[in-house]
Amino acid sequence: MRVLAYALCAAAAAGADDAETKNRPVTKVINLLKDMVKQLEKEAEEDEEVYNKVACWCQTNDKEKTKSIADAEGRIDRLVNKIEEETASSSRLNTEIKNLEVEVEKNQKALDQATANRKKELAEFNEDEKDTLQSISALKSAVTVLSKHNGGAALLDMQAALRSTMHTHAAKVGDML
Repeated sequence: MRVLAYALCAAAAAGADDAETKNRPVTKVINLLKDMVKQLEKEAEEDEEVYNKVACWCQTNDKEKTKSIADAEGRIDRLVNKIEEETASSSRLNTEIKNLEVEVEKNQKALDQATANRKKELAEFNEDEKDTLQSISALKSAVTVLSKHNGGAALLDMQAALRSTMHTHAAKVGDML
């Protein structure tokens, strides 16, 4: 199209000497075509400037978006790995919790049993202690009565019996503690 416009322009320039040629319809068409060529060239330059700006924006934007996508994919991979690790850790901890709950229940039963045994042993100890104290009191009274009636020989036999009884009860109390 440009070649045609130049050809027409050249033809018009050759015949421009005449005043008649200036008023001819062909000259008017040639002049219109020249104006159109100038206008098209101007628009082509503007279009090229716009194209260069858009192409630069596309390249820059494409680089940024590609980098953002790569970063996001990397972050997704890291997060997926973290989720898998935390899920495994959660499963492990849940298993540990269940095992510890069973162990706590078992230990609580053992504690309850031990507490019951200690209460029973305490009751037995208190009963034995009461009996022992009553025996000692009775023996002291017996020693006093016998020492008044029989004199010193019976008192020595009673003291030996009393010591023997006290040693026996002391051994029982020591075993319980």
